[in-house]
Amino acid sequence: MGSRQRRPAGQARATGRPAASTVARVKLKADRGVFAISVAAELANMHPQTLRMYEARGLIEPQRSPKGTRLYSQEDVEQLKRIQGMTAELGLNLAGVERVLALEREIESMHARIEEIELQALRAQVRLAEELEEVRRSFRAELVVPYRGGEMVRAADIRPWLRAGSDRRSDGV
Repeated sequence: MGSRQRRPAGQARATGRPAASTVARVKLKADRGVFAISVAAELANMHPQTLRMYEARGLIEPQRSPKGTRLYSQEDVEQLKRIQGMTAELGLNLAGVERVLALEREIESMHARIEEIELQALRAQVRLAEELEEVRRSFRAELVVPYRGGEMVRAADIRPWLRAGSDRRSDGV
């Protein structure tokens, strides 16, 4: 029928040279659900039923497609690996894993609260420094150079003396 020759895979039609291969790279968010349960289970080296059990216990919460299919993200797969590490390497049961994860969430919440409090304290410190500078400026305006016994004297304390001195000068004293 035909004198068609089979080309080796990856070779261009008539040139005999390898075909230019194109690689498509897709960037995905680590929290976007893209893996079906079978793929996620394989990536985490687990049985799909184990993933269902972890979901039932609240250890993992995959996203759902519009039709209800579980969709696991890269973060979910990493979480599955962590759970597996805690059970296999540390000997924790699932109740222990639940407690560890709850404590980690609590610590994360506390860290966020500490950062918030530190930011509030920093703002308060800045406000205090500004107010202190304002008070310092107001006192500086009230202070004059004359000293009484080696101490600085407030302008309000020497005004009567200054008035009396100016009265004497006008009298010719």
